[in-house]
Amino acid sequence: MFLTRVGLVGALAILPAVAQVSVTLPEEQTEVIAPHQHGPIRDWQDHHDGSSTSTNWSGYAVTGSGFTSAKGSWTVPTANCSGVSGSQYAAFWVGIDGFTSTTVEQTGTDSDCSGSRPNYYAWYEFYPHPSIQISSLPVSPGNQMSASVTYSGGTFKITITNVTTGRSYTKSSTVSGAKRTSAEWIAEAPCCTFSGGILPLSDFGTIFFGQDHTGVTGTNDATASGHSGAIGSFSSSAINEINKTGSSSSPQTSTCSSLSSDGTSFSCTWAP
Repeated sequence: MFLTRVGLVGALAILPAVAQVSVTLPEEQTEVIAPHQHGPIRDWQDHHDGSSTSTNWSGYAVTGSGFTSAKGSWTVPTANCSGVSGSQYAAFWVGIDGFTSTTVEQTGTDSDCSGSRPNYYAWYEFYPHPSIQISSLPVSPGNQMSASVTYSGGTFKITITNVTTGRSYTKSSTVSGAKRTSAEWIAEAPCCTFSGGILPLSDFGTIFFGQDHTGVTGTNDATASGHSGAIGSFSSSAINEINKTGSSSSPQTSTCSSLSSDGTSFSCTWAP
């Protein structure tokens, strides 16, 4: 059963679809509970060589204390749904928390498969609350996305922008129990709705994160107590490269590249 909040949708219909025109959507816009939930990292294993594995995350995390912002950018990948039966899912996001804590404040996009039909959408989540699909912010393969999660005065704010179309969405919320001890840039096999095993990871090919790939400046960076900068500017002990391993419910894997020389960018590649 889907829950909706309907707002000023009609006003958007008269706006021309002109790229690079910034249109910020108010919080009253249509929202729908997404078909699955995201969440903290699962089954994390540190390999003590700068890399680690998980059964649901791949990408990068940095650790510290008092994080107040995380910013990211990526190119929406095409979901290869040829020959797929059932459903598969792949989520790409930026967030605070979830690596060393039990909440996650995050926003991103999905490239899913419903059988042989691909499905693309933007979403946000203040876990453990449900993931909310942003119906009024359409995305398509090849779109450049930019997103941020910020914290101030006890409130988290997510902002996600389709740079290609110029459309943007913002939402704020308080989160009980948030630790603000990590920031992440993740390609994820999400979980089923509210509980249960990790879902099959859809074939997204390769996902490209960061300034070197998207041209969006000042992304794939974070601000914590005592430090602000790109992923690569954090101390080596704080940077965690994460690769997804297979599990019984999600056998597909995702392996990520090293950071680019400027520390802002990386890619992750799907494998069956």
